[in-house]
Amino acid sequence: MLLRLAGPLQSWGERSAFNTERDSAAFPTRSALIGMFAAAQGLNREHDLSRYRDLSLIVRVDRPGTRLVDYHTVGGGLPKEQTLVTAGGSHKGAAVITHRHYLADAVFVIAVSGTEDTLAPIIEALRRPHWAPYLGRRACVPDEPLLLRTDVHDPVAALRDDVPLSPAAPPSPGEPTVPVEFLWEQRPAHLPAHTETLSVNDTPLSFTPGQRRYTRRTLYRTVERLRSDLCAVPGQLHEQLIDYALETVA
Repeated sequence: MLLRLAGPLQSWGERSAFNTERDSAAFPTRSALIGMFAAAQGLNREHDLSRYRDLSLIVRVDRPGTRLVDYHTVGGGLPKEQTLVTAGGSHKGAAVITHRHYLADAVFVIAVSGTEDTLAPIIEALRRPHWAPYLGRRACVPDEPLLLRTDVHDPVAALRDDVPLSPAAPPSPGEPTVPVEFLWEQRPAHLPAHTETLSVNDTPLSFTPGQRRYTRRTLYRTVERLRSDLCAVPGQLHEQLIDYALETVA
């Protein structure tokens, strides 16, 4: 299936759970995507995550977005007994200050591959979610359409040749191709022997509160030259996306 993750704000926490500095990765994490799927299916945090083990992801970065930081306070100006509760059961007694990092105006298209037994219930859940999907934080609401396609037999070809692009700026007149960043979980055949790799600690083993565990994965980063005519016509992006989502695959 193909997902399009776009909205005014996104935040893909990577290292800072419960810290005062709430960071964001530069792209949607595997942990966040699996969390989205599990929430849409109505699964609680203690649920076994092994059902998602066979999923494979490819991320196309249409727009990396602009990083911004929000100075955020909770619980200021209240009596101590009305302030936030600590892990030990007492009250903090003062405002909790955090700096929350976001990606503004970012767009990612994700190809999610897996077995029919794994994908079918996720697709059904995203169409009728138990808990609404969000882009890393509950306040970050996704644009429509979120679920672009569910019948994709060649996700690489779809990302490179079919899915409309939404770059930050239109291509220059006469420019036949535009550079687009891709992140691959599986090493693509066209990669040279020596290429840029990223090691990220975002594969969830458990979401159980107090027992969250993750393991590392390797990503391969490439910059692909895609046809400039994939770039959406200004003012017609939403219509082009809807047309693509509803297009019947031969």
